[in-house]
Amino acid sequence: MTTDPARPFGRVLTAMVTPLAEDGSIDLSGAQELAAHLVDRQSHDGLVVFGTTGESPTISDGEQHAVLEAVLDAVGDRATVIAGVGTNDTAHSIEKARSAARLGVHGLLVVTPYYNKPPQAGLLRHFTAVADSTDLPVMLYDIPPRSVVPIEVETLVRAAEHPNIVAVKDAKGDLGAVMWTLARTDLAYYSGEDMLNLPLLAVGAVGVVSVVGHLVGTRLAELIAAVEAGDLVRARAVNQALLPVYTGVFRTQGTIMIKAALRELGLPAGPVRPPLVDATPEELEQLRMDLAAGDVTL
Repeated sequence: MTTDPARPFGRVLTAMVTPLAEDGSIDLSGAQELAAHLVDRQSHDGLVVFGTTGESPTISDGEQHAVLEAVLDAVGDRATVIAGVGTNDTAHSIEKARSAARLGVHGLLVVTPYYNKPPQAGLLRHFTAVADSTDLPVMLYDIPPRSVVPIEVETLVRAAEHPNIVAVKDAKGDLGAVMWTLARTDLAYYSGEDMLNLPLLAVGAVGVVSVVGHLVGTRLAELIAAVEAGDLVRARAVNQALLPVYTGVFRTQGTIMIKAALRELGLPAGPVRPPLVDATPEELEQLRMDLAAGDVTL
C-alpha cells in the first residue's frame, strides 16, 4: 500500500465493477477473484469499490458491507481499498462512511450530491460533514456530467483546509480549474476520465481512478511512469495506443462495456442491474474491434 503523502491512495486505481451472479445477486467470491486479479496481474495500487462503475445506485447498504469485507480480506493487505460512500443525502453518506470505516477500509470516495443541485455552500457542508465523521482520508469526486453541479475552485480551496480531505477524482473536463486548484491547494488529483488521463497527469495529477484499468492497468502504470520521468514522447505513444480502448469502453455506459469485456475474458463480472442493460451482440462485436485496435484481445 502507498506511504507517499503526495499520492495518498497510490498511482493506478480502478473503479471496480461489482460482480453479480446470473440471478443478479452479489458474487462475493467473484469480487475477491477480480480484486486479486487487478492487484496481482494488472499493477493496481488500489481499488475504488462502489464508485459509479460498481453500480452503487442499485447496491444496498448490506450488500456494500459484504463486498467491502470480501475485498478487504482478498487484497487489503497489499492494496488501498477505497469505499464509495457518497450519496445525495448527507446523513446517509455519514452512515455509510462510518460503516465502511468500521470494516477497515483505507479511504473514502465522496461524490458531489446528485439530482438535488445544492449550491456551493451546501457542497462544502456536505463534504466536511462526511469528512468529520471518520478519521479516514477522503477523495472528493467531481463529475458534473452526473451530478450537474461542479465543485468550483473556491469550494475546493476551502474543502482542502479540512485535514481529512486530501484528494480529488476529477471528471469535470476543465483543465484550467484543475490547474488553479493545484496551484492553490495540496490536494492530490486523480484522473477520473480515461480519455483525459494524459492531460491531467501532465498538469500535475498523481494517478488515475480508471475504468479501462480493468483491462490495461499495467499500461496505465507505464503511462504514469513516463510522465513522472519527464518522457512525454513515450507518454504520448502509450496514450495514443490506448485511445481505441478508451473509445470502445465508453461507446455506451462504461459499466456495461467493461462487464462485457470481463465476461469475454473469463473474469468475474456477471450481468448489470436495471436500469442498465447488458451489451448487445452488436455492441460486443464493436467492442472486440475497438479493443483489438488497442492491442487487447477478448
